Amino acid sequence: MSGKIPEWLQPKGRPWTAGPPRPLLDNPWFAVDHYAAVAPTGAPADYYVLDIKAHAVGALPLHEDGTVTLVGQWRFPFGAYSWEIPEGGVPKAETPLDGAKRELREEAGLEAAEWRQILSLQLSNSSSNERATGYLATGLTPVPLSPDDTEDLAIVRVPFRQALAAAATGAIEDAITVAMLFRVHHMAYEGDLDPTLASAILGP
Repeated sequence: MSGKIPEWLQPKGRPWTAGPPRPLLDNPWFAVDHYAAVAPTGAPADYYVLDIKAHAVGALPLHEDGTVTLVGQWRFPFGAYSWEIPEGGVPKAETPLDGAKRELREEAGLEAAEWRQILSLQLSNSSSNERATGYLATGLTPVPLSPDDTEDLAIVRVPFRQALAAAATGAIEDAITVAMLFRVHHMAYEGDLDPTLASAILGP
């Protein structure tokens, strides 16, 4: 958010305090730490934090005709099929933007001439430190696909408003995808998007 932060957005009360973390689990993807903590109310609490080692990124590929490219795949934790924007985890050695460009190439077979960071998210802030950055990708051209060995991806190109409706009704549940679709719709409505793209999204 640019400019002065409104008063109502200022922090209230006291923050959590805690001693040093006690490691419980560590692997290449995440760690779990235990904290002997004190809540903002002063009550003692045991807190367990999932430390995610990659930064999540998502790229919403918006075509000139108002369509978006989505990818579909089975997600292991939920045992469910998920339609999503191209997204993934970025290791610390890679910048979020470079990671988003890589995911767009690998999963959707697209490159973008223009990139715009439009969203920052805390994905599950009661138990995890995982963050995500969302980018709007425009000026799209096709490139060869190169998915990971474990990815069996379906690719569709659909009208933006159909994708937005799917997010609104719960047919699309992926958090980054839902947030990005509503963010881009809000940008179009507020005049913060290229007028041609906005018109294609909002319709007559």
